[in-house]
Amino acid sequence: MKIETAEQGAPGRVTEDRIRVLPNAVVVLDGVTSRTRPPDRNGGWYASELSGELAALINATDPLTDVLARAIANLVEKHGLIPGDSPSSTAAIVRWNDDTIDALVLCDTPVVAFGQSTRVLEDTRLEDLRPDPDILRWKNKPAGYWVAEADPVAGHQALTASWPRAEVTNVIALTDGVSCGVSGYGLFAWEDLRQLPLGEVLDRIREAERGDSEHKRWPRYKTHDDQAIARIDFSA
Repeated sequence: MKIETAEQGAPGRVTEDRIRVLPNAVVVLDGVTSRTRPPDRNGGWYASELSGELAALINATDPLTDVLARAIANLVEKHGLIPGDSPSSTAAIVRWNDDTIDALVLCDTPVVAFGQSTRVLEDTRLEDLRPDPDILRWKNKPAGYWVAEADPVAGHQALTASWPRAEVTNVIALTDGVSCGVSGYGLFAWEDLRQLPLGEVLDRIREAERGDSEHKRWPRYKTHDDQAIARIDFSA
């Protein structure tokens, strides 16, 4: 088995994305800074803390939703986080054993499995709500969208899938700063990310974004986002 990763921050800033490679799992997180955060607790801080909790909790058998919920609860207890007034993070987890590959996604950090077919596990609830000018009012609310923040209930709102390992050759987990190259910009098909050099993928997205600095071709809130992608080759 071979695991490759690539990441870079948006130009001029330190990335708030995080990748954690474990013996039987890979975690990809996209930290989000609260508008009222203390200066030492931004989205990158939260994503780092969450990745540490997940690294300590992920085992071979517990449902990934339970693991994520416990990780969030631990952060709340340790740091006194307040729902609605704390940094947060999206989450993608890929875990494997000899027989099965399990995946979890929370918010816009998808997981894609390749093999006999291409299987996309993605949480579109945030994207579905983007036309609402006050989208934050829907965060971690019924009928809204969910992220890891200060309410452990969010862990059980994540989407999950399991696939027979014999049917899967590769899996990718990626933040929206990379998945936009497929779902937003149309630069790639998912299958392209199965084999292209990961650094080339990130660079081609950056180049496309620089060519649309006024956000006319691809309307978006910011020109560039942080980028993180992990690719697991189960056939290597």
